Amino acid sequence: MCARFASAVVAWTAFVAVGLTGSLLCGQEAPEEATLAGAQHVVAVEHVCAWPNLTRMPDGSLVAIIHNQPSHGQREGELECWASANGEQWEKRGNPAPHQPHTVRMNHAAGLAKNGDLLVLCSGWTDVKQPERPKQAAFRDDILSSWTCRSSDGGRTWTHHEDFPSPEQGWSHYIPFGDIIVATDGALHVSVYQGNFADPSKSTKIKAFRSWHFRSDDDGKTWQRGSLIGARHNETALFHAGGKRWIAAARIDAMELFPSTDDGKTWGEPSRVTSRNQINGHLVRLKDGRLVLAYGNRVKGQFGVMAKVSDDDGASWGPAIRLAHTLDVDCGYPSSVQRDDGRIVTAYYAKASERCDHYHMGVVIWDADKSK
Repeated sequence: MCARFASAVVAWTAFVAVGLTGSLLCGQEAPEEATLAGAQHVVAVEHVCAWPNLTRMPDGSLVAIIHNQPSHGQREGELECWASANGEQWEKRGNPAPHQPHTVRMNHAAGLAKNGDLLVLCSGWTDVKQPERPKQAAFRDDILSSWTCRSSDGGRTWTHHEDFPSPEQGWSHYIPFGDIIVATDGALHVSVYQGNFADPSKSTKIKAFRSWHFRSDDDGKTWQRGSLIGARHNETALFHAGGKRWIAAARIDAMELFPSTDDGKTWGEPSRVTSRNQINGHLVRLKDGRLVLAYGNRVKGQFGVMAKVSDDDGASWGPAIRLAHTLDVDCGYPSSVQRDDGRIVTAYYAKASERCDHYHMGVVIWDADKSK
């Protein structure tokens, strides 16, 4: 058993300029990790691979959308919705996307619609052999088209519809990732990515990725593909920096940040902000205006979850802060929200950690001012 343990608009021009050169966000880590004091660690949900996405609800409670199997997507499974008043105790509420036989619904983006409904976009894989290619590894025969899932009661009951844009020839279905965000004009924004398959008569091996910006003008009922964010990037998390300004935190072999000043119609050149194998990032703005970038660390001997803080809207970043240690490379995918009391709740997943020897969703509750 696992034990539960308690323990700025002015700078935007500078960020865009830095993005053109990468001179300040060069991926250089501080020589040592910053020490985090006073953090509370929770083994929140056991026996799940999770890949959590946190949403702060209008009443201040927290919702986590997670994958419900203790497997890296290679057995039948689906998404679950879990809720917490403060990030410390969690309870299951519902199932956004019940899976069909021989499928795993695991890839997702989540957030609130303009009308306050909880929205989830959900994709995954099938274990059914495709006629055009040989049988693949378990649940790797083909990528599933995304569903749009909706709840008007905080994640307890759900409806879904399956009308999502189709990909062009040679590319996979679109795979959602990160947050669904309401823009200043009321439109919803999200990021998806897709892969280009190698010879489909031989395998489903993906030889190239690209990430896209999608938009909905009817509060999530339908979605339209917008601009290309990263021509070589996959899992990308959007962040709304205010007005028409956005940042896309995109995975390649590290984390790179793309800026946009026109509501995602175009994206500037990326700036590298982590080192190699420090991947899958999420951005959140604190009440005092600072940005927090949380990301997984899959560097050998450094496995776990890290964070960096910026007080100039991403033009520069402080030293890496260690949020959690894990015992296996299969870890990370953090998502963060801030509570009313100012503390940050960061959820992540781990195959094994110093607090739990099997798959679980971990949570660390911390204060950005208590690192040094």
